Amino acid sequence: KIEHSQIRNLVRRLRDLNMISIVCADDLKEVEALSQFSPDFLAIEPPELIGKGIAVSKANPSIIKDSVQVVKENSSTVKVLCGAGIVDKTDVEKALELGAEGILISSGVVKSPSWYNKILELSSVLK
Repeated sequence: KIEHSQIRNLVRRLRDLNMISIVCADDLKEVEALSQFSPDFLAIEPPELIGKGIAVSKANPSIIKDSVQVVKENSSTVKVLCGAGIVDKTDVEKALELGAEGILISSGVVKSPSWYNKILELSSVLK
């Protein structure tokens, strides 16, 4: 885990280099702290759900909605992503319904027999 002061410095450095920053938060307290650094994207990703195939949008939908609200209160530019446990397009649809602007995914694609087909499935919701 990276200290918040380092994250703040990295977000600034990435901005200076015209690069995009994505930071991940474990919980609402961290969402509030990290959103003040104005990264381009902030993903809410409860660690207990990462790689488990249990979508945060199903296990704890309020954390997505609350994260979106906290970010709106702290920054007008940060886009909220939903991570942790996303495995199918219904998970993406639910995350978007709850206010997320996109998803952050790894194991949901990597564990799929066809990465290409999984990416097509998940991205079809974003069109």
